[in-house]
Amino acid sequence: MKSKTFLLPALLSAFLMWLAWPPIPYTTPLLLVGLVPLLWAIDYIRQSDASKKGKKVFLTAGLTFLVWNTASIYWVYNAISAVNNAFVAFLISLIPYGLGALLMTFAFWLYYRLSVVSSKKIAYFGLISFYIAMEYLHQTWDLAFPWMTLGNGLAGMHQLAQWYEYTGVYGGSLWILASNILAFEAYKVFKSKLTGYPKFRPAFIWGLFIILPTALSLTKYVQYKEKPVPVNVVVVQPNIDPYQKYESLPANEQLQILAHLSDSVAQTNTEYFIWPETAIPRYADEDRIRENPDFLTAQRFLYKYKNASLITGIESIKRNGDQVSSFNAAMQLENSANVQFYHKSKLVPGVEKMPFPGALSILGPVFDGFGGTVGGYKGQEDPGVFYSYGGIGATPVICYESLWGDWIGKSVKNGAQFIAIITNDGWWGNTSGKDQHFLYAGLRAIETRRYVVRSANTGISGFINQTGDVVKQSKWWTRTALKADINLNDEITFYTKSGDLVAKLFSLTAIFFALIIPYRKWGRKNKH
Repeated sequence: MKSKTFLLPALLSAFLMWLAWPPIPYTTPLLLVGLVPLLWAIDYIRQSDASKKGKKVFLTAGLTFLVWNTASIYWVYNAISAVNNAFVAFLISLIPYGLGALLMTFAFWLYYRLSVVSSKKIAYFGLISFYIAMEYLHQTWDLAFPWMTLGNGLAGMHQLAQWYEYTGVYGGSLWILASNILAFEAYKVFKSKLTGYPKFRPAFIWGLFIILPTALSLTKYVQYKEKPVPVNVVVVQPNIDPYQKYESLPANEQLQILAHLSDSVAQTNTEYFIWPETAIPRYADEDRIRENPDFLTAQRFLYKYKNASLITGIESIKRNGDQVSSFNAAMQLENSANVQFYHKSKLVPGVEKMPFPGALSILGPVFDGFGGTVGGYKGQEDPGVFYSYGGIGATPVICYESLWGDWIGKSVKNGAQFIAIITNDGWWGNTSGKDQHFLYAGLRAIETRRYVVRSANTGISGFINQTGDVVKQSKWWTRTALKADINLNDEITFYTKSGDLVAKLFSLTAIFFALIIPYRKWGRKNKH
């Protein structure tokens, strides 16, 4: 059997999945068929008389997912190469490129192993379970990087994802996987010798599987009406080079830029100002925050806006005897003595915390150039809600945390009426990374039916409404401020109540199907 027989379909799947992935517009539906060539290649290997079929399946699926992941998140290299030489940057980039791909590959390899010892329907159910379980693992362990979760792909056409208010992104993963399976089965039957209705029945079933969720989503999108509970919010994009902000520009000058931009668009009735991640760059002792000169500067800025609150990024510390804990934090202040802190909890592996520190501590110097405390930030166990003097609840979300729908949902369930994302996307340069990050935020708006207001130091700032539509956004690498009247919402969606229920259920079934493989294999041996 020639290797190109199954390598070409594997590469075709990688190309289709990349073409369908955000931020490429209008190609999102290709996700629903993008894995069909790979499924064909695996089926071809399984039915062949080749030796070491399991190895061939693993390598074939591995090629698809490595190429797709690398093409979609190539920008990781940009961030690492900016502070390291090209060789080191390449080696470290292989971790995010390859780790997610490895988990996806392992899911397809398990599917192949299950198909050998079970029926086709069980094997397909197992494939969906294995894949979603691997995605959920990649969201929950020390090396968490759920950027390429299949359901995130619908961010490119959020009109198709309105039912995420019930399922979250894992419902999208389920739909995409099942669609590819049904499309592959329809293709096989269409190529068979069957005639008449049986030849087209699988295609008809697949068509319904595509049309019904799409119709449901579009109907929900058109009919959804926001309750008018307006609040005027200002988001600021100071556009300060993240590689220079800790060295070349004094903190007081950065605060002057933020204040000036805020004043340029603010109204007398503005109730919230949102400044980006690490907008206050000098470490501040939380227990002595009212003595901090940067805090006092920000407080003086607010004097002009009596009913306003300010959410800003800040790097802070807390002391406990001789121990000092560092945080990538959000702080809310207002025209009162009340100050609230939230500590970023979903920390970037390597840059903000060292995963498996005993084994990987040697990599610490690689990430030194990103500012902050490499591997040393602490988080908090539960998401936070900031409450303003007027009783408005906002959930502070810091950068990378915007990938965790379940985490944000918990804060919404605890009283948040809108989502405030503060971030710094300049590490990646003018690449698709910043666009993907911005578009993913729209999925959080749909899941919770909350407005998203987003302040990026560099990147894209803007406002996203409760159906995921971008109401207003900034340009890349532009110093600006934007204002909008957003609608608050108190209603709780099913997803907000239940969280990642889909992922948890399929993780349980994945364990069951994984146990079937050795059990059936053992049973066959005993028969002989």
